[in-house]
Amino acid sequence: MQQVSEAGLEDRAAWEAMWRANCAHHGAAAMTDAVIDGLWQRILDPDFPMHAAIARDASGAALGLAHYILHPHTFTLRPVCYLEDLWVAADARGQGIGGVLIGHLEARGRAEGWRRIYWVSEPDNAAAIALYQRVARRTDYVQFRIDLGR
Repeated sequence: MQQVSEAGLEDRAAWEAMWRANCAHHGAAAMTDAVIDGLWQRILDPDFPMHAAIARDASGAALGLAHYILHPHTFTLRPVCYLEDLWVAADARGQGIGGVLIGHLEARGRAEGWRRIYWVSEPDNAAAIALYQRVARRTDYVQFRIDLGR
C-alpha cells in the first residue's frame, strides 16, 4: 500500500536521499549543498510554485518523489502543471509507485482546477515510457532549449 502526501518539514532527510539518488542517476551528482538547500526552501515556501509529493509505504518509508511546478498558460486562465522530476527508489521499482505519484497529481489537479499536467521523458527510458503511455496521451512536440550556464 502506497500513500502520497505533499512534502513537509519532517521529510527533509527522506526527500534529500531520493533527490541525491536521482541527481546521481542523471549525472548531476555534483549538485552543491547550497542548491539542494535552496530547492528544499522553494518546495516548502507556500508562495513559490514548486512542490514535491512523496510516496510512502505503509510503515512511512519514502519510496518515490515527484517535483512539480504550477504555472500560468496563455491558452487558459487555469494553471497547468509541469511534472519536472519523477523518481522511484531503485529497490521499490516495479510496484506501481510512479503511477501512484502521477495519480496523486491528477487527483489534486482535478480538485484544484488545473488545465493539464505535462512532462518530458528520455526516449530510451522504456520502463517510464510504458507507464506514461498507460496514464497519459503522448504528444508530437519536440523539446528545444538554450542552456545559459549554471
